[in-house]
Amino acid sequence: MAFTLYNYVLSGNCYKVRLLASLLSVNYDTVAIDFHPGKEHKSEALLKLNPAGTLPILLSENCVLTETSAMLVWLAAKYDASNTWWPTDNATETASVVQWLSFASRLSATVGELRLHSMLNKNIDVQNKARGSLAALRELESRLAEQHINGCPWLCTQNPTVADIACFAYTALSPDAGIEHDDFPSIRNWLIAVRSLENFLTMPGIHELHGQRDANGDKA
Repeated sequence: MAFTLYNYVLSGNCYKVRLLASLLSVNYDTVAIDFHPGKEHKSEALLKLNPAGTLPILLSENCVLTETSAMLVWLAAKYDASNTWWPTDNATETASVVQWLSFASRLSATVGELRLHSMLNKNIDVQNKARGSLAALRELESRLAEQHINGCPWLCTQNPTVADIACFAYTALSPDAGIEHDDFPSIRNWLIAVRSLENFLTMPGIHELHGQRDANGDKA
């Protein structure tokens, strides 16, 4: 197997890695972690792998990765022969991908945290996280609308990149946090585009593509 993923099935960050691996047809092993209620990610054994006590953790023969964006870049650089998921031959495109990978961390810190509160009753400042979530989704909506006007269907280039995968997970899962997509037509169309990719992999909370409607009310 290409690598081992320490995984929690309901984690949006773990899902990002599973999704890209599926899109790239990469086979790997998983180790299921009892995130809730067992808090296994805080166990002595896992803290030796990742002192931050977070998931996912990716182990390969040559490295241990503990940041999701790094895992996505590693997968694309290692297994994408087309060089489109992690475009390194164009400095502007590379920088754009890095910028939106950073933005994905904001989604995790806002929508992701609000989702943990809704699902697992995590103690957070709900109003602050809700404001941050809406602000992040509005920024994403603006970017996607601008890209559409410029004839580009994805966040950074004419092809989907690791940035799209990084931003997709918690955007698609935002209804779990009480934030629907009705007011974000460009996001809705983009979510459908990602779901339409060959070898797309779903997870609990992300509905099947069949029956979903785009911003024009048409079924996908």
